[in-house]
Amino acid sequence: METMNGIVSNIKILKMSERPLVYFKLDSTSCLIAGHSLNFLADVEDGMRIAVAGEYNSRKQFVVKKYAVIGKTKIMLEFEQIII
Repeated sequence: METMNGIVSNIKILKMSERPLVYFKLDSTSCLIAGHSLNFLADVEDGMRIAVAGEYNSRKQFVVKKYAVIGKTKIMLEFEQIII
């Protein structure tokens, strides 16, 4: 399993289902996430720095198996705004 980190951009939902398929760019690399994609959508927004682990598919897209937000997640930031 390979790892990489960078800035997220261009988040899109490609397929709505029980496990949505989500596309995003990590710096200049095209990435896909299906497992934990709902958590990903709740945690991450454009401009955030994340670390991912996974493998490349035949189309040179990085298929994410695990991810971690470096710093505060989107939910944490929203709760901070409510409290203040």
